[in-house]
Amino acid sequence: MTKTLGVLGGMGPAATLDFLAKLQAATPVRREQDHLRVLVDINPKVPDRNVGDADPGPVLAAMAAGLRDGGAEVLAIACNTAHAFADQVRASGLPLIDMLEVAGQAARAAGAVKVGVLGTGLALGLYRDRLSTQGLEVITPDDHEQIEFMALLYRIKSGDLEPASREAMAALAHRLIGKGAQVIIAGCTEVPLVLSSEDLAVPLIDATDALAVACVAACVAP
Repeated sequence: MTKTLGVLGGMGPAATLDFLAKLQAATPVRREQDHLRVLVDINPKVPDRNVGDADPGPVLAAMAAGLRDGGAEVLAIACNTAHAFADQVRASGLPLIDMLEVAGQAARAAGAVKVGVLGTGLALGLYRDRLSTQGLEVITPDDHEQIEFMALLYRIKSGDLEPASREAMAALAHRLIGKGAQVIIAGCTEVPLVLSSEDLAVPLIDATDALAVACVAACVAP
């Protein structure tokens, strides 16, 4: 028996579709019916997690409850930053697979001690907390680089996946490598839309992909 996965998505929509594609690719199947049943709430109306004019928590809690009531047995949030509101999501009573936790585990499995993270300011704080408990040192952009990252993030969210955006993201990653990062975690779901392992001289840990693999492990009976 497999468990039904509920996905809190839409933050942004393209990143959620990327997660679903990676979830499908990560699922071992011999026939169509072997794939997971997935309930997805693609809700781009969730308040911006990076500004303080509205609280995303109640919206995310309502999404989680709706997925539970629809039959979900396990939850995943297809957004790194939204994990700041994980406790409100867990109030649904369902287990939540922690995207940041599994990304850190993937970094450790790659043999890293110093981990560069590209993400929003809020996500970077979450990664410091998660990864420090795993014995990992987190390397992040400086203030100027973080401003660059956020401007780039909003361009990607608006649909800009052009070569200039890809080059800008790779440049930010290279700066973290220059500071000693042994791996790079794509700690925002928009990052892997424009950055791939071929762009870097060190391993790229795609948190979206790590989440997909963890969801399969949680939902497929051994």
